[in-house]
Amino acid sequence: MKNAQESDTQKSAKRGKVTVTIYDRGNIPSGQGTVENNLMTKWINQAGPVDVTFIPLPRTQSDQKLNTLFAGGGAPDLILEYAPHVKNPLIDQGQLRPIDDMIENYSTTYKALLAKFPALRKAGKGTDGKLYQFGRINETIPQRGVFIRKDWLEKLHLNIPQTTEEMYQVAKAFTEQDPDGNGKKDTYGLALAYNAVATLNEMFGVTYPGFVVQDNQLIHGWENIQAVTAFKKRFYAEGLVDKDFYTDKNGSKAKQDFLNGKIGIYMDQFNVPITFYNDFYVGLKKNVPDAELAIMPFPKTPVGRFNPIFVNPIQMTGVVNAEAKDPEAVMKYVDFAASETFMKTMYYGFEGVHSKTLPGQCPQMTDLNKWQKEFNYASGDFGMLASPTLAGKCYFGVEKMDTKDPLQQEVTKMFEANSSFIDFNLQMAGPTHSEQMPQLPKDLQEILTDTMKQVDVGDGDIWMKAILTPNYSPEQAKKDAIAAWEKAGGKQVDAWYKAFYEKDKDTIILSKDIYDIFKQQRALQNK
Repeated sequence: MKNAQESDTQKSAKRGKVTVTIYDRGNIPSGQGTVENNLMTKWINQAGPVDVTFIPLPRTQSDQKLNTLFAGGGAPDLILEYAPHVKNPLIDQGQLRPIDDMIENYSTTYKALLAKFPALRKAGKGTDGKLYQFGRINETIPQRGVFIRKDWLEKLHLNIPQTTEEMYQVAKAFTEQDPDGNGKKDTYGLALAYNAVATLNEMFGVTYPGFVVQDNQLIHGWENIQAVTAFKKRFYAEGLVDKDFYTDKNGSKAKQDFLNGKIGIYMDQFNVPITFYNDFYVGLKKNVPDAELAIMPFPKTPVGRFNPIFVNPIQMTGVVNAEAKDPEAVMKYVDFAASETFMKTMYYGFEGVHSKTLPGQCPQMTDLNKWQKEFNYASGDFGMLASPTLAGKCYFGVEKMDTKDPLQQEVTKMFEANSSFIDFNLQMAGPTHSEQMPQLPKDLQEILTDTMKQVDVGDGDIWMKAILTPNYSPEQAKKDAIAAWEKAGGKQVDAWYKAFYEKDKDTIILSKDIYDIFKQQRALQNK
């Protein structure tokens, strides 16, 4: 008769073992363990078909950690990653394996998803035509929101800005006219850290990797980048933002200032309303009970008016290490992570503990505070292979809000307003979501990657120097950025993107396609 240890060993071998990455955002509540060992990871190993060891990656430095792991021969089997500029070089270097055979031989759930949504195959291919990436179908809505203190506007007899010049004037008043009434000059007109950088860039029509559509051509958006840099510099030079914003890499200082009622205009992710409610609105109302927020539409800028970036509706999120020893186990985990069971658990927690589902109704949260503490900090990252809206309207973000809670209803109204501001005649920043940009050939991708530290629209050294340095103008920064770009061979990248857009743009998902998916999903949600 076999002993217990032998039986356990056989059981473990039969289940298979995989290693999977998980983002570490440094936001784990006290008492919840670590990002790789917590209530969610324990449930995944208990309910799933394989044994999973999670490997944490710093959210803002995942590429550096992955490169180190690959160099040392210890890269995980399954890598969950959003950024194409992290994944594409790994594909080109042969570090990742094609996944067609895995899907064909071992998959059920993901195979069915791929058959239902062929765009997942189109978006997941490498330049060699082989399928390398797993993906998901997202609810597509504006990804970020611009929040403005409505009570401050009313106190100072101001209106919601319609142009960036008006936005500057309002921020100046918020800084200088004591909107919180405490007799001190201790408020900022605007937060300029972390998500605010991306939001302002989008407001001026540009996002990574810095290309814009003009006269039906895809060109490098130097004028847009110069304009948004000048806008940021004006705020910084006049003391309308925290002078130390540049060191606030994850936005934690700006967030705390906002929660303490010291920020007049605040920009952040707003695609999951319950997360904004939990992480921001409750804290703001606790600290400043009379605070009121309104959503501000993207204003008109000197280079035009644009829609905000939408959540990528067809998003590639998973790739497989070429050295993975058990492709079948990896595929089993992907099928589990793409299942409705997995998605519902990440979305609503445990039935009877965090939520309750009545026949014919959507799950209802019964202990939101417990879910927030035990799931909210990382459920989205564990759920990077889940496609929530495919399970029906219960899984649209707004459906999670409590209709009986006045504060949650205020957030719901803001969330709905953020979508209602969309003008489908306008272009989003860039030709599409940055994750949908076509993959450059290897040599051109290296040029782009190597120059980003200097010329990146977000916080490239040249543009940041123009914001922080009194006698260094955005005009000069543009000249220096173009010179650095062209010296590195950037004209070749410009020419490739321009030619692709002229001849092959219909092979990728563009803004108009995202708008169409948005309309379809809203129709389903409103049934």
